[in-house]
Amino acid sequence: MSICSAVPMSVRLSARSPLAPKEATRRPTLLDTCETEAQILPMSDSDADTRHVGGRGAVLLVDHGSRRTEANALLDEVAALVKQRLGARSIVEPAHMEIADPTIAQGFTRCVEQGATTVVVHPFMLAPGRHVTEDLPRLVAEAAELHDGVAFAMAAPLGSHAGVIDAVIDRCQGALPDAQSGKD
Repeated sequence: MSICSAVPMSVRLSARSPLAPKEATRRPTLLDTCETEAQILPMSDSDADTRHVGGRGAVLLVDHGSRRTEANALLDEVAALVKQRLGARSIVEPAHMEIADPTIAQGFTRCVEQGATTVVVHPFMLAPGRHVTEDLPRLVAEAAELHDGVAFAMAAPLGSHAGVIDAVIDRCQGALPDAQSGKD
């Protein structure tokens, strides 16, 4: 599944990207959006017309938000690690759906202030529950309305991605040395 699997649209890069081979046979990556043209494409022919936007792409990582500072700090750490992986020129911002700052509107604005014209919103959540399928798309659309000419797309939640499965196995194996017997 692509990082830009969308609800209901997905972001793909133009084949005219300077990073794409002349034959445009490879599928562009999120890394390409840092400095190349981005394009919003409908997922099916029945969807709305294609809108073309030039500029830089950004990643907005969104979690639920918590009253616990440590829980919110984790998203900051993940955002920093994603930015490190994508490169120093990338735009990666954290945001929380509720309870804590930065809000989705604040995070979206930070992306735009850094030059983003396309924002890929990744729900840093496991399942496509109500927050992912209803609340988050609504809140992101409201934030985007404040920024003319800025497109957005919703990435899929973490779900059963192979990397998540690997992390579950790794965490469980790491817990084995701490296993305790139920008998005294």
